[in-house]
Amino acid sequence: MSESNEATERTVAPQEPATPQEPAKESQAQQETQTQPTEVMHTVQPSDDERLELSAEDIKPAVEAILMATDQPLQPADIAKVLSCTADEVEAILTDLRDGYDADGRGFELRRTARGWQYASRAEYEQAVQLFVTDGQTARLSQAALESLAIIAYKQPITRAQVAAIRGVNSDGVIRSLSVRGLIREVGTDPESHAAVLGTSELFLDYMGIDSLGQLPPLAPFLPAESAANSDESLEQ
Repeated sequence: MSESNEATERTVAPQEPATPQEPAKESQAQQETQTQPTEVMHTVQPSDDERLELSAEDIKPAVEAILMATDQPLQPADIAKVLSCTADEVEAILTDLRDGYDADGRGFELRRTARGWQYASRAEYEQAVQLFVTDGQTARLSQAALESLAIIAYKQPITRAQVAAIRGVNSDGVIRSLSVRGLIREVGTDPESHAAVLGTSELFLDYMGIDSLGQLPPLAPFLPAESAANSDESLEQ
């Protein structure tokens, strides 16, 4: 009888559950997963203490340093974001720097173009710079490329077929070269032929040192006397 009772006790004795702690582990893992994105988003937000604050005396040389460090034209608003000042203040500083360089007769200038402000060699010394950079090698556009670029500049928007008709030869190769150099770009589609129409780029304006196409030099002084009178009229057709 006692042996039977002992067997029954061993049979009905409750066993400790093996899985109560698993939901707790899953809950903890879910909490870590939910809190992790919040921590990452918090780290990428800059605090007010990290913003650059300069004195009035340091803003002007800081603008110079930024211009020296970039190879692309900058707008006043781009510089103002970094220096925590207004775009008008940066514009005034850039103008003052440009006038100062001009007054000192420096070999470089602070040039303002359609894309922004940028340091550049002064025009009267560009030949010396070109000879130094190329070391006697020719880095100019071909005659065909110059012809095509001039036609596009003065007749834009214009199609490839129209450029070829003016030059009298196929110009696809030189137009492709001008496009690769970034001097021209597609600006739309001809409504009749549905062909792409071409125009000059902002990089072209930078190389020319002008702000708009309206500042391109007139062609009349470069044409023969008998053609000068009709040059402007023919380009407007």
